[in-house]
Amino acid sequence: MLPVALALASAALFGGMTVALRIALVRIPGAEAAAAATAITGLGVCLVAAGVEGGRGDVDLSGVWAFALAGILAPGGSQILFTLAIRDAGASRTSVAVGAAPLVSVAIALTLLDEPPHPELIAGAALVVAGGLALAFEKAPPEHVRRVGLVYAVGATILFASRDNLVRHLSDGDVPPATAAAATLVTGLVIALIFARGFPSRERLVAFAPAGLCFGLSYVCLFEAFFHGRVTVVAPLVATESLWGVGLSILLLRRTELVGPRLVLGALLIVAGGVLIGIGAGKYML
Repeated sequence: MLPVALALASAALFGGMTVALRIALVRIPGAEAAAAATAITGLGVCLVAAGVEGGRGDVDLSGVWAFALAGILAPGGSQILFTLAIRDAGASRTSVAVGAAPLVSVAIALTLLDEPPHPELIAGAALVVAGGLALAFEKAPPEHVRRVGLVYAVGATILFASRDNLVRHLSDGDVPPATAAAATLVTGLVIALIFARGFPSRERLVAFAPAGLCFGLSYVCLFEAFFHGRVTVVAPLVATESLWGVGLSILLLRRTELVGPRLVLGALLIVAGGVLIGIGAGKYML
């Protein structure tokens, strides 16, 4: 059950990162520089984890380049789109929209990675996606929510799902998980710095440090989960970050997020799907 625990930890940390990003963006606008500042701290966390990992024995770095290329998808393109989505749609709605990632992840895993389509896994993924659809049919979103933000979230979702399957495919090599995560973040940081057209200020680095800390820890847990479990198990569980995003938004962003019943329903559907995935994992996981 280690992949299940790691996936849930990654989800909680990613949800915390989403809300921390929103809080910092309200204080210091600028999504482009925010993505770079978050990636810098996140990379620092992954490098520390990789150092600890390397201290346990010899580390084979010959396959690191493949993970560096995977970083073009996520966090390279995905983190930029994700930050733009939070800026334009808010933390809670972006969290629920990204919860649809298992639809793409599981579809790719079943068709390209030949993972078995167990009923619990498929049903759980369907519930998670249903939670995302609850957001899509929100009748009257608050005035601060721009529809283009949800478009950014969908783009980030596709990149997240593609990265998930690529990482799982590459996990059969000799590169340790934390080292692989750091490699993707190096590429992601380079892309973020190019997009921001410069290095973020010290003030911005400090403001976005909490988001970056959650981001880096979430990535370490995510890669550990994918190195030990199937995409059809890990991806839907990670999507429970929607619950964390909505819950923390209610607690910390009540005045700006305006979380309504439909949004809460979407988050609850996602959690129900995660529970079902966990049950299936206990039966079928290697």
